[in-house]
Amino acid sequence: MLNHNIKAALSSLDLRAVLFDMDGVLYDSMPFHAKAWVYAFAQEGVTFSDYDVYMREGMTGSSTVEEVFLAQLNRRATEEDCQRIYRVKSDYFESLGEAGEMPHVDEVLSCVKANGVDRYIVTGSGQRTLFDKLEHSYPEMFDKRQMVTAYDVKKGKPDPEPYLMALKKGGLQPNQAIVVENAPLGVRSAVAAGIFTIAVNTGILRNEELEKEGANIVYPSMKAFAEDIPEIISLAKK
Repeated sequence: MLNHNIKAALSSLDLRAVLFDMDGVLYDSMPFHAKAWVYAFAQEGVTFSDYDVYMREGMTGSSTVEEVFLAQLNRRATEEDCQRIYRVKSDYFESLGEAGEMPHVDEVLSCVKANGVDRYIVTGSGQRTLFDKLEHSYPEMFDKRQMVTAYDVKKGKPDPEPYLMALKKGGLQPNQAIVVENAPLGVRSAVAAGIFTIAVNTGILRNEELEKEGANIVYPSMKAFAEDIPEIISLAKK
């Protein structure tokens, strides 16, 4: 999977941290998000597919509603529209239960930690209990001070602000980090921040959707990524 150009690019890094997206990377939660968004828009008489959800992953709830209203209803969504639809989406999502941990991601995390590389979370989520959830799933793997959530930024993905904020929090330069993403808009955000970006296709998207956003490497599964992570860390860490 690692060709000469990729190896050269990794070798030019001075790796200090790996920045992980959450939904679709650490948790197999995107199928639940897809069902919830499709359901919420259906209540408005709007057709919205699972693929549409995956393509917009990383956008804020309000931005998703605003974009869909303009495209399908030819009008701007009001603040009331955004709050109403997002409330329905959130309630339905909660009713589906807890999403499980992403298979094989524990192997990735363990390798990163064993090599003395910091682990950051960069997510658009605003869950108040987010760290408790992470600590339950991945004990002693993350630090509250090494997280970027919806409360830390004004602009979400695909804007580079979330990943730039992670660099700022860690006192890191772009060449000292690697991003692990699963969504086109997340990849766009990381690439715009100037960080080496690995896309792991854990959902229903075509690989091309991730490639065209500029990901340095696209893996077809977390298992495939887990197999390469020792070599990636070895090449990137000085």
